Amino acid sequence: MAYRGPKAKVARSLDLAVTPKTQKVLERRKFPPGQHGMGRKRSAGVYKQQLVEKQRLKFTYNISESQLSKIYDEANRRDGSSGDNLMQLLETRLDALVYRSGFARTIFAARQYVAHGHFQVNGQRSFSPNRKIKPNDVIAVREKSQNHPQIKEAIEGAPEAPSYLAVEKNKLEAKLVQVPLRDQIPVKLNEQLVVEYYSK
Repeated sequence: MAYRGPKAKVARSLDLAVTPKTQKVLERRKFPPGQHGMGRKRSAGVYKQQLVEKQRLKFTYNISESQLSKIYDEANRRDGSSGDNLMQLLETRLDALVYRSGFARTIFAARQYVAHGHFQVNGQRSFSPNRKIKPNDVIAVREKSQNHPQIKEAIEGAPEAPSYLAVEKNKLEAKLVQVPLRDQIPVKLNEQLVVEYYSK
C-alpha cells in the first residue's frame, strides 16, 4: 500500500520535499523530526545510505516496499543499467506521468485521481496507478472529469513538462513521446545505492 501518513514528518526524516507543503516545512525546519533531531549529525554507514535512498525513492513515487522490490526485479532482468531501468520503469507508471504532465499537483494526488477513474489511456478508462505506459500512449482526462476543480487548478499552475512528454493543455491530454533517459527524469537521488541495497 502507498504511504498515507503525515508527509511532512517523512519529508524531514528523508530531507526530501515531494509536495509544495513539505517544501515549505523543510525550508522552516531543516533538521530531522524528534527530540534529537537538532543534535549532532553522525556520518551514515554504507547500509544506512542505501536504506535511506531506497526510502527516498519509495516516497518520491508513493509506492510500497513490495511494489519497489518487484520493479527492481524487473529492472534487473532487463539489459543495460539496472539503475537506469529502475528509474524508467518508475517514471513510466501512469500516476507518475499524470503528475509530470501537470494534471496533479503531487504524486499522491495523481495516484488518487487515477484510482478514482478520472483518466483514460488510449481512450479507455484506467483505474490502475501502476499501469505501464508505452511510447505513443495517450493519457487524457475523462470528459466527465474535465471540470474537476483540483485537476483544473493543477493544470493552470503546472510547470513545463519534461521533454519526453507532449502535453496539450487545451485538450487535457499528454502523450509519452519516448522512454525517458535517466538524465531527463527530474528526480535527484542516487538510484545506484538502491540497486546495491537490493543486490545483496
